[in-house]
Amino acid sequence: MATQSGNLFIIAAPSGAGKSSLIRALLNQHDDGSMQVSVSSTTRAPRPGEQQGVHYHFMDIPEFERRIDAGEFYEWARVFDNYYGTSRKSVEQLLEQGVDVFLDIDWQGAQQVREHHPATRSVFIVPPSLAVLEQRLRDRGQDSDAVIAGRMAKAQAEMSHYHEFDYLLVNDDFTTTLQQLEHIVLAQRSRMQRQQCCHAETLKELLG
Repeated sequence: MATQSGNLFIIAAPSGAGKSSLIRALLNQHDDGSMQVSVSSTTRAPRPGEQQGVHYHFMDIPEFERRIDAGEFYEWARVFDNYYGTSRKSVEQLLEQGVDVFLDIDWQGAQQVREHHPATRSVFIVPPSLAVLEQRLRDRGQDSDAVIAGRMAKAQAEMSHYHEFDYLLVNDDFTTTLQQLEHIVLAQRSRMQRQQCCHAETLKELLG
């Protein structure tokens, strides 16, 4: 049987849409290692409990900038005083092993990734309404009214780019949305080119 390469997926959403919970639930359902979230690189300092290579690949600014110049990132951005990026090498190693890789990035990062990897499938997740989104942000109990207002404005700006993605999921009912996300991933595994490679010997026998 030929070695099958994994699929690359971009999963984007405004804060509060439930993206992280959906990805985590999908990985829990497929805990055989066939699906993984790409570990991003960053120049910010580790927070308590964060581990190198598990939560992020931590590095200093000169090293990150060297890697930018060397073209080692699928996408990168500077947020305030820190860099964040997706390592091309680490993603491609996983894909070569047949692992489906999820990139948890924003619409700007998605544009950069598509330039390097046109076969990427992208999913944008939105809440069912602005009222629900605001309530989810308030339920976290972490932010002031001013911060929440800022997050809401940012969310609307992000959602205006939904049409740039291949799939749109409205996360009203979590179980239903999780099933839809799983169907997208599994359907991609069944695409013709992948199955031809994976089952070359079977097809050869069947067709004589």
